[in-house]
Amino acid sequence: MNLYIVATPIGNLRDISLRALDILKDVDFVLCEDTRVSRVLLEKYQIKTPTISYFQHSKVSKVRKIISLLEEGKDLALISDAGTPGISDPGNKLIDQLLKDLGDEIKIIPIPGASAVISALSISGLRTDKYVFYGFLPHKKGKETILKEIIGNKFTSVFYESTHRIIKTLNKLQELDLKKKVVVARELTKKFETVYRGDIEQVLNQLNNDTTKGEFVVVIG
Repeated sequence: MNLYIVATPIGNLRDISLRALDILKDVDFVLCEDTRVSRVLLEKYQIKTPTISYFQHSKVSKVRKIISLLEEGKDLALISDAGTPGISDPGNKLIDQLLKDLGDEIKIIPIPGASAVISALSISGLRTDKYVFYGFLPHKKGKETILKEIIGNKFTSVFYESTHRIIKTLNKLQELDLKKKVVVARELTKKFETVYRGDIEQVLNQLNNDTTKGEFVVVIG
């Protein structure tokens, strides 16, 4: 029984490996965070494999169904809406449960590819031999504590932020007197990909003079 963890594009649909396409065509079912989103990718590459919805709030019965399919000898692929499953994504919970229930019987195979955090780090120009990834920051409770930790980090810090909170988060970092280099990547691999660099004041000025629509990765030296 095989479960393939397949990375998919974070924007540009051509950013998918030949191996990933072969796996998605060959497995019996594709587990999707949102089948409607995944359908765009699958249709582009004429992949007709049946899909099953699996997301953060899927019921226990859905996990039982997935286990039953694996026990029947079916091969499955897990994909998220974008990027690598399990990275700021509920895929890791499913893997943990399958390992508990199936143990050594299941083989979990990574099919590497796009990841927003790695893409942003690769163009940051900041140290990447050691870094701390925070995923999505809390909306309120505990957020300031994490921002203070980021300011004091000896290593590069990276986190995701939404269009609705990016300015507020950067303003808070400025208020907390961040003195480090900042790189903010918006809409990576997409048509309006933009990278803002400088100190916190310079980056805020650039963002305030531009649109803040889209998805953001923030990298702090």
